[in-house]
Amino acid sequence: MRIAFVHNNCPGQYKHLAPRLAADPDNQVVFFSKPKRPELPRVRKIEWVPRRAPSSSTHRYLRNFEEGVLNGQEVARAAQALKKEGFQPDVVCAHMGWGEALYLKDVWPRAALLGYFEYFYHAFGTDVDFEPGREVGLDDVCRIRTKNALHLLNLSIADQGVTPTRWQWTLHPPEYRDKLTVLHEGIDTTTVGPDPSARLDVDSGLTLSAQDEVVTYVARNLEPYRGFPSFMRALAILLKRRPRCHAVIVGGDGVSYGSRPVDGRSWREHLLEEVDLDRSRAHFLGRVPYERYLKVLQVSRAHVYLSYPFVLSWSMLEAMAAGCLVVGSRTAPVEEVIEDGRNGFLADFFSPEEIAGRIAEALDLHAGRDTLCERARQTVEERYSLAHCLPRHVELVRKLAGSAPSRTRAQAPAAGRKATPR
Repeated sequence: MRIAFVHNNCPGQYKHLAPRLAADPDNQVVFFSKPKRPELPRVRKIEWVPRRAPSSSTHRYLRNFEEGVLNGQEVARAAQALKKEGFQPDVVCAHMGWGEALYLKDVWPRAALLGYFEYFYHAFGTDVDFEPGREVGLDDVCRIRTKNALHLLNLSIADQGVTPTRWQWTLHPPEYRDKLTVLHEGIDTTTVGPDPSARLDVDSGLTLSAQDEVVTYVARNLEPYRGFPSFMRALAILLKRRPRCHAVIVGGDGVSYGSRPVDGRSWREHLLEEVDLDRSRAHFLGRVPYERYLKVLQVSRAHVYLSYPFVLSWSMLEAMAAGCLVVGSRTAPVEEVIEDGRNGFLADFFSPEEIAGRIAEALDLHAGRDTLCERARQTVEERYSLAHCLPRHVELVRKLAGSAPSRTRAQAPAAGRKATPR
């Protein structure tokens, strides 16, 4: 097979799939991505950069659509150059969120397009109106409806798609759901697992282990979408009640989702100013290498994962695979995985008091603790592990390669310069 992967931040969700396919000497694999992304074994990486940013004069509803068009144009140019070399993929696997694959069916009409569909936006019932007191006005509704234009175009051009959780699948329009398979990209449970001997060095020469009262929290960035304000308020309550408890917090000061505080400072700075926290027992590590992140999970006695009704993080599943007792938010993406009292605990996203209480319950739990943690790992192994997901993903690619759509006159790109987007 010949397979082309498309993700602006290589490898993204294709961390395991692309190398697995490339390991087969009968396959030829290329990967379109922005510069300075990691190399993958036996994968030819093709770098691209959009020629300009969206215009400041473009209506603000349409800027992300214009950005998607610009991304799609540049990837199409790179694909056309590759086509001139004789490369014709059987399957294109592409994250569809940024428009990069918009025009690849026009360059390679015979290729089957397998899209990764992460999230379809809604003005009500998901992240936008989740915060109490957040009023969703007509401007919000119209902006979000327009934002989905790119997603709808992507859904129309893909031959098939995958989405990582059932809840994320339900967000997509009913008329397109038959195209989408619920299939997580997979958690490497051979690498991520419990280690009772793990040790974690933190500041002031302190070393923590699984025998200590360690509460952990992980997010790419410390921000409201991942419940950081609620966690900090709960932590302030918890540390006052438990003098032996330490908290290890991993995450940067940027913004992945939502926005910064109006004064431009980080959410961490704001919350440290707001709450009365014993800083000698709250250890902020920032962003850390993957190996150190795993140590954080392995010494955890209670891991906190809070999320808006939004995309589910890998970190929660990895925490469960590492044998953590997770205290999660009672929100739809979390509830799809965690059953309260069976493989973890759930608490009200907006109740620091309840979150603190469930963390204390997790710290105090002895009888039955091992069973909950084993069930948590079992949940991941059975539903989200590489052993479960990767063979299904490979088989889906092979199936699509065997049924790639036939080229038709209508699909064929025009000859000459008109075939190049401008």
